Amino acid sequence: MASISGSDSAAGPSSGTVRDVVPETGTDPNQMDRVADQTFQRYSSSSPAKRSGNGVAIVWFKNDLRVLDNEALYEAWISSREVLPVFCVDPRIFGSSSYYFGFPKTGALRAQFLMECLADLRKNLMKRGLNLLIQHGKPEDILPTLAKTFGAHTVYAQKETCSEELNVEKSVSKSLQKVALQPSSGQSNRPGSIKNPKLQLVWGATMYHIDDLPFNTSSLPDGVFLCLGFVNNKKKKLQAVEAKCKVRSCIKIPASLGPPPSIDDWGCVPSIEDFGLSSKNVSKGMKFIGGESAALSRVYDYFWEKDLLRNYKETRNGMLGPDYSTKFSPWLASGSVSPRLIHEEVVQEKWRRGGAKITNCLNPGEMNVELKRLDKILFWCRYPLIDANMKELAETGFMSNRGRQIVCSFLVRDMGIDWRMGAEWFETCLLDYDPGSNYGNWTYGAGVGNDPREDRYFSIPKQVSPFMPLRYLIFFRVRKYSG
Repeated sequence: MASISGSDSAAGPSSGTVRDVVPETGTDPNQMDRVADQTFQRYSSSSPAKRSGNGVAIVWFKNDLRVLDNEALYEAWISSREVLPVFCVDPRIFGSSSYYFGFPKTGALRAQFLMECLADLRKNLMKRGLNLLIQHGKPEDILPTLAKTFGAHTVYAQKETCSEELNVEKSVSKSLQKVALQPSSGQSNRPGSIKNPKLQLVWGATMYHIDDLPFNTSSLPDGVFLCLGFVNNKKKKLQAVEAKCKVRSCIKIPASLGPPPSIDDWGCVPSIEDFGLSSKNVSKGMKFIGGESAALSRVYDYFWEKDLLRNYKETRNGMLGPDYSTKFSPWLASGSVSPRLIHEEVVQEKWRRGGAKITNCLNPGEMNVELKRLDKILFWCRYPLIDANMKELAETGFMSNRGRQIVCSFLVRDMGIDWRMGAEWFETCLLDYDPGSNYGNWTYGAGVGNDPREDRYFSIPKQVSPFMPLRYLIFFRVRKYSG
């Protein structure tokens, strides 16, 4: 394992050693399980609400691959006698290609991360008396069949906001309307007694609940949230909104969530080879492990073990190492941890310091479009800063926030590449891919969409000094070009 002694002036931790692989902190399985168990105890209810429902409820897991603070799971439990957790391996996500440039919709690194999330979710559900049914196919085909087989009265799921996901929700809802549930014992078959299972969507992906915002979101034009974040007096406007909002407390999950329906074959967690992908060994950068247990371990490590929140404002523009930023985003994107739980941990950290102020961490020319392998294109762009960032993305599935802005500016402004190519390549590679943040950031950087400024430009030579430490180049073995 190569090591390089020395230091640099870049923002970020001043470690004297650069290692080829920086493991995700707290990756020891025993330590992760210990931290996860302790966190589960703190966020579980010792005296849960009385379970008053009947029949079977299905929980359709999507981008909420966790047990703690999962309102869809809680609502399913309280409204039923049996809970059936389900994950659909949708071929439109695994094994398909992006819309314009034909990149894999889900690359090998994110696919592996998500499969680890599923394995951990199943483990945590089993600890609480449930299991996870894994089936291959489209949700609009799988869920109605399961609802009919088990007589499920409701399918609970986390509400989505982007077009592809919303279309799937509509298809599931329409398919459920075609399912006729047989009347329970004691009920007749007279007209009106036949019911259809319903799709119950629960808001749960954001720190603030949409119903708690001090305005009616249904009457707002597209992009208003984006505009709120980038107007000149954004701080005052955001503070005005936050002053009228309150972050809801985490949902307290009961210690026992069972029983599930009787099922002989719960299905196996797929391997990425099942999707026609090849395993990738992370040999450089930070190695992320998927799952709620790893997420809770990272939260504990960052806030409590290393006390890194104290210096977040000074280190957040770093590029190398595991601790210059929270690195929570892959777990937030997969729903392995909720924003509200992280918020509660920040509040507890603030209380521990006696009310100290804490920084909010949550929140040229022509190019042949037929050259679709964007990573290979950029390895020859003659700017080591761009090369190093793109190599980190391809080899680890992660890129720093500063790196993403710089790469976007370079591709769109300097190389004249269609911003959609960059967005689709990031969708393929990023562990923390989220359609809103990924495509929103690319439209913002390209000066299109709801905030069409055309003067956003990162001068690469000016970015080199503060944001490209020599050890970052050596770390990713990028040679410096002359001339």
